Amino acid sequence: MKRDENIVTLSRDHHTALLFCWKIRQGIKRKVPTERIHTYVQYFWNNHLEQHFKEEETILFAAIQDSLCEQAIAEHKELRKTIAATATTDNLNLLADTLDNHIRFEERILFPHLEKILAEETLAAIGKRLQAMHETHPKDLYADEFWV
Repeated sequence: MKRDENIVTLSRDHHTALLFCWKIRQGIKRKVPTERIHTYVQYFWNNHLEQHFKEEETILFAAIQDSLCEQAIAEHKELRKTIAATATTDNLNLLADTLDNHIRFEERILFPHLEKILAEETLAAIGKRLQAMHETHPKDLYADEFWV
């Protein structure tokens, strides 16, 4: 899906998060102890997802506050609760499904909507802020590859 260059970094984050969902599902499929998967969930939250949500909420969604942005923020809030409760296989499956659906909503509905209604200057300013924040993002160096 073609994405405006100013918010493409968020779409790249989404790709990484979809891979995160896949890893959770692979761990469950391989019957990896939930403690190991839960530890990875916490790692991914602390090193990737929490920052991504903050960037979307404070930089992208703040530019226009409408019902679609409010839906995304409400889904972020629900995902935060789900992440905190990933100690069981059911909750891990719920997290993977909920995050997967949320990303698809943002990519297929919300981002195209924002690209249409935001002025090019606004998108450019958003892009500069996102780029500056992404320069400090850590690489994913998680050692326990339970999904392999």
